[in-house]
Amino acid sequence: MPSQGKSDKEIRLRVGEARQRDVGRKIGRIDTASMRALGITIGDFIEVIGPKGSEVVKAWRAYPEDEDAGLIRIDGYVRKNIGVSPGDYVTVRPIKVEPATRITLAPVGRLPVMGDLSEYLRERIIGIPLRRGEIVEIPVFGMVLRFAVTNTQPAPIVYVTEKTYIEVREEPVRPEAIREGVPRITWEDIGDLEEAKQKIREIVELPLKNPELFEHLGIEPPKGILLYGPPGTGKTLLAKALANEIGAYFITINGPEIMSKFYGESEERLRKIFEEAEANAPSVIFIDEIDSIAPKREEVTGEVEKRVVAQLLTLMDGLKERGRVIVIGATNRPDALDPALRRPGRFDREIEIPPPDKKARREILAVHTRNMPLSEDVDLDKIADVTHGYTGADIAALAKEAAINALRRFMQEEGIEIGQPIPAEKLSKLKVTMNDFLTAMRNVQPSLIREVFVEVPEVRWTDIGGLETVKQELKEAVEWPMKYPSVFEKMGIEPPKGILLFGPPGTGKTLLAKAVATESGANFITVRGPEVLSKWVGESEKAIRQIFRRAKMVAPSVVFFDEIDSIAGARGSDPSGVIDRIVNQLLTEMDGIQPLRKVVVIAATNRPDLLDPALLRPGRFDRLVYVPPPDLRARVEIFKVHTRRTPIAEDVNIEELARRTEGYTGADIAAVCREAAMMAIRESIGEGDKPSVKKVEMRHFAEALKKVPPSLSKEDIEMYERLARELKRVSGSGPVRRVSLPYG
Repeated sequence: MPSQGKSDKEIRLRVGEARQRDVGRKIGRIDTASMRALGITIGDFIEVIGPKGSEVVKAWRAYPEDEDAGLIRIDGYVRKNIGVSPGDYVTVRPIKVEPATRITLAPVGRLPVMGDLSEYLRERIIGIPLRRGEIVEIPVFGMVLRFAVTNTQPAPIVYVTEKTYIEVREEPVRPEAIREGVPRITWEDIGDLEEAKQKIREIVELPLKNPELFEHLGIEPPKGILLYGPPGTGKTLLAKALANEIGAYFITINGPEIMSKFYGESEERLRKIFEEAEANAPSVIFIDEIDSIAPKREEVTGEVEKRVVAQLLTLMDGLKERGRVIVIGATNRPDALDPALRRPGRFDREIEIPPPDKKARREILAVHTRNMPLSEDVDLDKIADVTHGYTGADIAALAKEAAINALRRFMQEEGIEIGQPIPAEKLSKLKVTMNDFLTAMRNVQPSLIREVFVEVPEVRWTDIGGLETVKQELKEAVEWPMKYPSVFEKMGIEPPKGILLFGPPGTGKTLLAKAVATESGANFITVRGPEVLSKWVGESEKAIRQIFRRAKMVAPSVVFFDEIDSIAGARGSDPSGVIDRIVNQLLTEMDGIQPLRKVVVIAATNRPDLLDPALLRPGRFDRLVYVPPPDLRARVEIFKVHTRRTPIAEDVNIEELARRTEGYTGADIAAVCREAAMMAIRESIGEGDKPSVKKVEMRHFAEALKKVPPSLSKEDIEMYERLARELKRVSGSGPVRRVSLPYG
């Protein structure tokens, strides 16, 4: 313990976790009453004493919610060195720390940076108390350089000032000179998951640290926890942090490691692990990917797997008492586990680790950008807002990718070759910008929907000419509930679940769905009807279930069914019964017992008369949106959209073209513009060896109109409008009468 400048004043405070902004800064946040009791002010040094030793930190003002709570917030590095966990009590007293005249730092391992690092290091450690023999971690662009403090003058504990002479040695420190004990994972390294952390600590820390409480109550302490959730959400990370924080004996079992081809050997390995844990109690056994060693016995054919499951069951809750041994299992397939494991006495608690929401994503980003030199334009809140569906692992990959983008740009600008050490004086220019993050988002997709995620071309509302009424309906049904959920909640209304876009072919139904995906910023899952159909019984319905399960997981999301009539025809029309089962599955997913939250289903069809009537009622497809052929004003807009990048001559009269294209759909007008441009190119290439860009004239458009006829006749348009009126009339008033579209 330090002997310099001790004080007689001391108080006992409860330990709390540090917030992300305080990690690695060696500060202890305490409330005003505690500061008054110690006779100190903000910025003074205090000694925090725990069972394993003491650490000197700088006193800092507590957060408003911690006032009068008797709490000291210190990070995982300090907690590990003094041997305490959150919730434990420590002794705190003031201490006088001398300003350093000279300190010597030696790198732990090879330095990837050349040149004089002393000024760069001074900026990072100024004002921080340092003890001779400790390890300091300095963030250098995403990576962390570790230095041993080999000498401090004039005292064993000092703090760095502007006048301190910092000597940085080139040769790495000898391993035996390092006072190790810095944990690699602490509670602060896990963004959010507060509820899961709290539950785990209740179950694990209480029985291990206060077994007498359970004896007094006359109850058995909990025996096990099952952590389950999608891959990459932080299940293994929680177990690692727990191992570091509680200081219990920790044994890890990686599922496949214990399996053996020899009879009885797998079971023996399991028994030995539990015996080792009992001998070193209190202890924690962590089984990663537990579904690989404990699958459902009725579904596996191998005898080894069945015996291993039986052995695990008896070890976890057999005739022999287990003592102070807690088992934690992690899996992303809880339904594949043997049901006998999932009961109290074995796994007492099942804790779901869900994909992070917006607040959690902000926390995780703060963790992974903690040691990163961020540019001023980086807005972590905005990044958290647009990363729907990203797990913790995805966000870690995103931060890494952004850092690599910045490094690539920096090395090109500074002319540094790969493998060459970076000059220390240039390090301060190395910053990660918002653009680096946005570029990284193109390469790092949410892993939860990787199989079903489709990169949608960026289509804005401005890219769609006309259809103002339809656009407004889609904005109200999709954009508003996602952007202003609190308004809908306060008004006490449920946003629409489904929108059916119907109308003649080529009027822009699919284009509208793409624009919805881009403008709402939601995850977009597209389902092309025929893809769902399978020759195997049950596979088609399973595909629908899987799509909706993923959509809920990565909400807010938009599920788009193109050509929905191919999979959701009227029941009874398909002799094989496949369509009937798909429709039933769709009906239950869209409005079944399990609610569909923050998921909007959009479907497009030009044959709404073929759909099953049950789909067209409120609660399923709430909005039936007719996408009409463009009128005169809409055709003008569409011509403007398709000619905005085309050099057109002054004689081109778009209003005149719009008048001459009665019965043309948006797709037809796009074809006319393309054909007119091709004619101009043809002429340009025919004129000489070096073709030039030629303006498209009115005569080209006139010629193109002869080549591209309208898709729709007046009768077709009237027929669709009659159908739209009929569908709108009957969809909201009881059972839907079959409406037939007279094709052919």
